[in-house]
Amino acid sequence: MQLEKDCRSLIGHSDADEGINRRNFIQTAVGVGFAAATLPIFAQNVVKTDAAGLTAGVVSLDIHGQKVPLYYAQPEGKSNLPVILVISEIFGVHEHIADVARRFAKQGYLALAPELFIRQGDAGKYTSIAELIKEVISKVPDAQVMSDLDAVVAWAGQHGGDITRLGITGFCWGGRITWMYAAHNPSVKAGVAWYGRLTDQPNALSPSNPIDIAPTLTVPVLGLYGAKDTGISVDSVLKMQAALAQGNSHSEFKIYENSGHAFHADYRPSYVEADAKDGWARCLAWFKAHQVI
Repeated sequence: MQLEKDCRSLIGHSDADEGINRRNFIQTAVGVGFAAATLPIFAQNVVKTDAAGLTAGVVSLDIHGQKVPLYYAQPEGKSNLPVILVISEIFGVHEHIADVARRFAKQGYLALAPELFIRQGDAGKYTSIAELIKEVISKVPDAQVMSDLDAVVAWAGQHGGDITRLGITGFCWGGRITWMYAAHNPSVKAGVAWYGRLTDQPNALSPSNPIDIAPTLTVPVLGLYGAKDTGISVDSVLKMQAALAQGNSHSEFKIYENSGHAFHADYRPSYVEADAKDGWARCLAWFKAHQVI
């Protein structure tokens, strides 16, 4: 499966080292029901964004009878805020994703990170990427994700968010979802996809992929990818660019020659500080240029 290959490239997994020792894992959950990341921590690189001047926490949304945890962060006492959806990797909404939400909140956004795997299971319980994908991620339908994100956007509009200024960003699994939700909801002003899968074989749960929606996409998406990514090839990026050229979304790519997969993930060995900082600056500038803020 292409997704499993992409995720192995995050940390250089092989079949032999698939079972990681749990004592090496980060176990900092951001709230009840949230998954914890299951990777070794490189503490010296971890960016820590405090909540000073912010209102942040966890709420539970009732979406079609399912309680869906939602981490939110926003400037304290502010309303009519631009909205950013922050879509996690396969490991769910752990402390790094919450930190990214707080970074956006410090920039003036209502940032929302929903736990999109909750119906299928708790991503934080798995110590094997292969098992996590098999038992949880591979069972998550795109239609479910799109519907849940629609509900999150509706909630934002009722809780201080200006959903006419809506953006979306995501990492790895969430990068693919960024492309797909931008196609699903043309009200999105702009998206930023960090190393999200672009091509794969369609199936019943994921009947199309970013390359399939590229010619008809109307939302401008910035793709941030690593040339050394062993799961997502530069060739697939070039194919995506060709497909996008058939339409008018004005999407763009930045390929980082010295980075592989997950170069923004500051808690992993894949982190590349210079490219992560450049990508973040480009991300903020992209949203500003497309009137998300």
